[in-house]
Amino acid sequence: MAVGAVALAGCGAADKSSSETVTVFAAASLKGVFTDLGRQFEADHPGVNVQFSFAGSSDLAAQINQGAPADVFAAADPVTMETAVKGGRITEATRNFANNVLTIVTAPGNPKHLAGLGDLTQPGLQLVVCAAPVPCGRATKKITDAAGIALKPVSEEAAVTDVLTKVTTGQADAGLVYVTDATSAGAKVSTVAFPEAAAAVNTYPIAVLRDTPHGASAHAFEDLVTGPKGRAALQGAGFGAP
Repeated sequence: MAVGAVALAGCGAADKSSSETVTVFAAASLKGVFTDLGRQFEADHPGVNVQFSFAGSSDLAAQINQGAPADVFAAADPVTMETAVKGGRITEATRNFANNVLTIVTAPGNPKHLAGLGDLTQPGLQLVVCAAPVPCGRATKKITDAAGIALKPVSEEAAVTDVLTKVTTGQADAGLVYVTDATSAGAKVSTVAFPEAAAAVNTYPIAVLRDTPHGASAHAFEDLVTGPKGRAALQGAGFGAP
């Protein structure tokens, strides 16, 4: 019996040691849908855990270039992905898997009666946007430059989710966020679509890092995101096809 117990204990230790964790660095706007996809991936791959780090894409790219342990990187635009590629830790071809556009979010009921992009310049409006280095910040600048509109935000945030939080908590009257973030907020916000948003459609690329010790699982997660199941989940969250 003692021998059997030792054998069973040994099997348990082997099972535990055989498990692995795939670390995915992903743009903050992907948090909801990627969390769901992570659960699905774990269910389909027993013994593999998915750990996420969600933040502004530019912050994540900087962390990757500084050597942060990561297996997969999903950015909110190709410019940010290229930063990581130039850092040398991504050597394979990146794969585009979604796109997104900006919309205006306000408190429920749109109490400031905003009707379009131009209304974001009205005096006294507490406006929050993404900082310029962040993909949503670059999209904001591209849109406003094309429209000839100069915004005067009271705050520029490092992640689109931070912009959304400022609006949902009443710290700002309005913000520019992705359509998907507005969708995830539900009744906490009202949205105001504007045609100028079409001037900046953000395409999301994903890639596996060159030095990942979990190559097979990392590529399997990438395949899930870019495959039919991932496409359906992304569409359900409001993302467009790349």
